[in-house]
Order: sequence, then C-alpha cells, then structure tokens
Amino acid sequence: MNILITGCNGQLGNEMQQLQGSHPQHNYFNTDIEELDITNQLAVDQFIARNKIDGIVNCAAYTAVDKAESNNKLCTLLNTEAPAYLAAAIEKRGGWLIQISTDYVFNGTSHKPYVESDTPCPDSVYGSTKLAGELAVSKFCKKTVIIRTAWLYSSFGSNFVKTMLRLGKEKTELGVIFDQIGTPTYARDLAVCIFTILEQGVKPGVYHFSNEGVISWYDFAKAIHRIAGITSCHVRPLHTSEYPTPATRPHYSVLDKTKVKQTYNMEIPYWEDSLKECISIIQSAS
Repeated sequence: MNILITGCNGQLGNEMQQLQGSHPQHNYFNTDIEELDITNQLAVDQFIARNKIDGIVNCAAYTAVDKAESNNKLCTLLNTEAPAYLAAAIEKRGGWLIQISTDYVFNGTSHKPYVESDTPCPDSVYGSTKLAGELAVSKFCKKTVIIRTAWLYSSFGSNFVKTMLRLGKEKTELGVIFDQIGTPTYARDLAVCIFTILEQGVKPGVYHFSNEGVISWYDFAKAIHRIAGITSCHVRPLHTSEYPTPATRPHYSVLDKTKVKQTYNMEIPYWEDSLKECISIIQSAS
C-alpha cells in the first residue's frame, strides 16, 4: 500500500517512522507541513492523487490545549477542517483513513472507564474541535478508524515525562495535580496498535487506546522520578484548583480498551512497563 502519514515531526509521527522498517512491504509518505500543508484542500487532493495514496494515518493536530482557548480558528483549521480534506480526498480513491482523537471529547465527570458508545461532551476548544474532526472524517470517508488516546508521551518532542525529568533535576520541590485521573500512553505502543490495524485490515469505527492501568498525574510524576533515579526533588500533590489553566481538563478520563483488544486480538502493555522503556531510551540518548 501507499500510505500517507501526516504530522511526522510530532511524537506519534516520529514513532510511526521508527517502526516502518519492521513493515517494509508498504510504501510510506512521511509528511509534515513542509512536505504537505493539510490545511490546503487543493494541495491535499493533488498529493493524494499524484502519489496514488491508498490510506492515511493522520497524526497531525493542534494539541496546545490551553492556547487553543484563545486560538479557536487555527485549532478548528487543524483539528476539524484539515481532517475533512484528507477524508474527502482519500474517499475518492476508495481508500481508508486512521484519525487520532482524544479523551478530551469527554468532560471527565464519569466514574467508570469511557466506552466508545458513551456520548461525547467536550469541555474545551481542543476537545470540541477534535470531536468535530471525528464527525467530519466519518462523514467524508466510509473506511475511517478513529482512535481516541490520552496522556501521550514519547522520547520525541515535548511531553509530561520529559518535563518531569527536566524539572526533577532543576528543582528541589514540585507540585503536581493529584485529582485528575487517567492513563498515560506511550506513543510507540500506539504506533504498534496502528500497524496492527494496518496488517489485519481497517475495520471502520471508533476505538479507545491507552496503556493499561489507572493513575493520577501526581502518581505519574512520582513514578517518572523513581524510575529515573531522581531523589533530590520532593513532589507534592496539588488540587486542580491550585493550578488554574485556561482550558478545563477532565478529572476522570480513563478509556475502556476492550473493543480494540477484541477486534484486533491485541495485548496492551501496562503503563509502568512502557514508561520504563521510554525513560531508558531518553537517558541513553542524553
């Protein structure tokens, strides 16, 4: 297959590139804005037609959650309109699309893990534009897989894990939110999930994917420092109210992954095992 991957400079896009060597039977077009501006509908149509693209993995998104509150236009362009352009263009070729979405399509007031059939109720500009993107791609491309994920991190790019590693070395004390509960997702595990879907065949629908287990941001920070051997920084728990942000974040955003595990017969790693793997890669590179 000729597969277009967008957002290749991001965490997931980089991990997708890392795994391509294990799947050499496909021809990959790794792009970011320099190679293809997905907000330009004509450019998208021409690229997909010219390169005879069979399927798209859309890793591109506006993910600055707080900045999105005051930048609705750009956020909508990247998270809603651009995916619609990709979906419409690949539909003309009878192809498929894998769209990456987010736990932020829910407001986090539930007390049990969210399943795919739960009614979305976003509480932020970011969440609203990602939900609109889900609806757009489903409308324009029949063979669409939507993967909602959460708390993404990687050895690439900027993320919570890297920030905690840096601050743990720079500071003697750190406050981290303890009343927001979810599950971290190692971007490499998500990339493995995507390749599993490619190999077994796209089965349209919405799926949830994160690592296994449930923790708070505070517990996550403590685990990062423990695994990295950082002992000089005291991490203390904060209430969300003590750390106000422009965007409202879900207090509970655990995703139920039963559907993707059963549909694609996959096992998902436990969050701490994946965290150890990622920190090992980060430390060996520094």
